[in-house]
Amino acid sequence: MTTPTKAIYSPCYWRQQSQFEDNENIMAQSPRKRLRLPSVFNMATNVTFQQHKVTREDRSNVLGRYSGYRGCTLWFTGLSGAGKTTIAFALEKTLIKLGIPSYSLDGDNVRHGLCRNLGFSKTDRAENIRRVGEVAKLFGDSGMVVLASFISPFKVDRDFARRIHEQDNIPFFEIYINTSLEICEARDPKKLYKKARAGEIKEFTGVDSAYEPPLEPDLILNSGEETEIESIQKVFNFLYEKKILPEEAMYQLCGQPIRQLFEFNKEEQNKLIEEIGNNLNFKIEISEIDLQWIQVLAEGWASPLAGFMRERQYLQCLHFGQIFDLKKKCQINGERKEGDLNCDEEENDGEDQFPMLGPINQTIPIVLPIFDNQANLIKSKLSSKPKIQLIFKNKLIGILKDIEIFPHRKKERIHRQFGHFVEEKEIENGHPGIKLIMESGDWLVGGDLKVFERIIYNDGLDEYRKTPSELKQIFEEKQCDCVFAFQLRNPIHNGHALLMSKTREELLLKGYKNPMLLLHPLGGWTKDDDVPLNIRIKQHLAVLENGIINKEWTILSIFPSPMCYAGPTEVQWHARARLTCGVDAYIVGRDPAGIADNLTGDSLYEPSHGAKVLSMAPALPGLEIIPFQVAAYDKKAGCMAFFDEKRSEDFQFISGTMIRKLAKEGKNPPKGFMPENAWKIIASYYQNL
Repeated sequence: MTTPTKAIYSPCYWRQQSQFEDNENIMAQSPRKRLRLPSVFNMATNVTFQQHKVTREDRSNVLGRYSGYRGCTLWFTGLSGAGKTTIAFALEKTLIKLGIPSYSLDGDNVRHGLCRNLGFSKTDRAENIRRVGEVAKLFGDSGMVVLASFISPFKVDRDFARRIHEQDNIPFFEIYINTSLEICEARDPKKLYKKARAGEIKEFTGVDSAYEPPLEPDLILNSGEETEIESIQKVFNFLYEKKILPEEAMYQLCGQPIRQLFEFNKEEQNKLIEEIGNNLNFKIEISEIDLQWIQVLAEGWASPLAGFMRERQYLQCLHFGQIFDLKKKCQINGERKEGDLNCDEEENDGEDQFPMLGPINQTIPIVLPIFDNQANLIKSKLSSKPKIQLIFKNKLIGILKDIEIFPHRKKERIHRQFGHFVEEKEIENGHPGIKLIMESGDWLVGGDLKVFERIIYNDGLDEYRKTPSELKQIFEEKQCDCVFAFQLRNPIHNGHALLMSKTREELLLKGYKNPMLLLHPLGGWTKDDDVPLNIRIKQHLAVLENGIINKEWTILSIFPSPMCYAGPTEVQWHARARLTCGVDAYIVGRDPAGIADNLTGDSLYEPSHGAKVLSMAPALPGLEIIPFQVAAYDKKAGCMAFFDEKRSEDFQFISGTMIRKLAKEGKNPPKGFMPENAWKIIASYYQNL
């Protein structure tokens, strides 16, 4: 039986005094050098540290999504109400979502169990931090990222927590939440400052007990000046710099890096133009649809593609619906065969070094068809490493280099892309997307694309053509914490507005503070009987002005992609492209990207399959899919409402055919279907056809 001992406080550490035992000798029995530990209790004297037979690396291989040890403790210190718990819990949620094991140790929570027998005297506070420091060290040793949120007002206690981590080579980062007493007291979420000022709480930090700010913290967060999102982003950037957050997780957090293909540098442009002059090169007159795909590629919507697809990426897209890598060659066992059409063996070896998150969804081929005469001429000169000038209306748009030519097997592409084929005799009046492919060239040319300037149409709509980078910047400036996107190629009615407002309400209930809508109409080629882009944008602006959709939380921008009308296959491309600009949730409608069968008049694709396929689609990291709730005109309520099957007789479905008929005849739809000013724009368009 040991003799009771007395705990003696020292400015540097706690030390046990015993007339029978020297604690330093006891601790020397451990295979590791031990610190003298603070405690208000007797210390056991007959213990020996046991070395694990499992290494940290062994644990890390089965813990979390990424291999490698990344255990550490982030120690958040600051006044009560500074924002420690708020930031730590938000970090924990995101880390878990990224597949990185983490756990928050909260100052209030541990006093319900581990430290429930401790008060708030200086002695008890020191013991509180000692216990938590030891627990954090164990969690960190297991490979977890520990988020410890404690006022921990005294430097000596925080230094102790750091030392026991460093003793075992576990990273420890002190993060100071530098929020002023005035701001903390104004927040006072638990009304503790009010009680302390009233004398109901004694020794309250910041009121009648001192707080010793860290002298050299590893990171400072100015919670009173920066937003919660900005603070959290600073921590993630810090973890990335310290190699706690792996590169793949950082990409997942920030989204697939945007790969723009513009070459704005005049010196580099001149160099490319000079190379064109010194080498045999070719000119290809591109179509307007080709120009739209160039815009998609150059602005980064199809990141990480470096240009029009080479055969390797084309086959991955066509047969797997994903891009797995950016390798340039597509050969069995890596062997070059006689007659291979890759333009240069040395340049095509290896892999593009642009980073990828992993496989990324890509269901629509982005290719440049050429005709036999063009292909034969280029193939005859491949050994000279030619570059291709891309010309639109006598203007040099860009250059395609390191080129590869391969057959355009149209029927195979159509079957894979559309799941449908039209006989040649029916092509003229059949599926418009299939018609475009069948009329294009029999060869495809891929390669690295460089575009010399931004694609401008001078149609009065260029201000709405925002690149992914520009949209991300807008969302950051508006302090948006969630972006939900809605694509459409038709006019907006009140049913659409109802869905978008309902979606935002649900996101607010999930805890988001400022979710914003990206209203993103498709701006590329569409079939002849679709409402033109300029009319649609004018109508959308009228809806926003009317207030049916709140313009305070809406960004209107144009998505430059051409339409293919490939149903569930294409809707994956539409969703995947929005990931690039930071979209978190995507609203998918009924029969998205669908079209009627020209023979039967029925939908070519089952209307619900777009949403169902998208909910199962691979390689769309972090994207939440929001199915389109069916809205119809409620005749009793006199407005658009979500369809209620129990009283189906009260609802009227207003089809596109009915809208066109009413507009052409100068009649109005039921009141509450669409704002009057927006309807007039649509009616005027149809009446002037």
